[in-house]
Formats: sequence, structure tokens, C-alpha cells
Amino acid sequence: MTMDPAQFAHACGYSGDSPAMLAAFAAIRQHGIRKARQGHRQRKAAIDQMKPSRALFLAAIRPAQSAEEALDDAARFLSMFRNMPRWRQERRAADLARARQQHLFARFFRRYGHRLWALEAA
Repeated sequence: MTMDPAQFAHACGYSGDSPAMLAAFAAIRQHGIRKARQGHRQRKAAIDQMKPSRALFLAAIRPAQSAEEALDDAARFLSMFRNMPRWRQERRAADLARARQQHLFARFFRRYGHRLWALEAA
């Protein structure tokens, strides 16, 4: 379903009909779509690098020993991060990125890893 600029602007809370504002909302929407697609491609590339070997996956989630343990660790860190003061969050941005990536790897390989590595073992 595609949204025209007026529908998107109305969904964002804008009730006017200025062509300049509608064009601005359309540009914002297109920028968001491009960023989402770029993020998807980056996540897919990271997952594709891990697919060939279980050892690569285990190295990426270390010190966790399994996908479930990595998910628990990442969820624990993410909940702790939300409760930190802003100044501490800014200092731990690299840890947040690592936890998000670990969460992504663990979720994917918990679902599909056994199929991928069964092919490797065969």
C-alpha cells in the first residue's frame, strides 16, 4: 500500500494543504524509506558473513555459548541501557551497538542456524 504525501502528512498530524509542507513530508518519508532499506542491507550482509560456519557465529556472540544465552545477555543489557542516565548512555553507545548486533545474530541463528549448519555438516 502506497501512501500519497497528503495521507502521510495527515498521519503525522499535519492538517494543512500547503504544497511546500506536503513536499517536505514526502521528502521525509522517502528519506526514512531509504534509511530503512540501507539498514536492512547492512543487517543482511552481516548475517551472510556468519552463515558459512558455526564457529563464526559463536565468535560473534562470545562470551555466550548459545543463541539463547546471547539473546538473554542482549535483552538484559538493552533493558539496563534504557534505565541509565543520558550521560552514561552516550558513553556506552558502542556497547549498545554490539548488543543490538548480538541480538540480531542470535535471533536469526536461533531460527535458521540448525538448517544452515546441517548443510555444512553434510
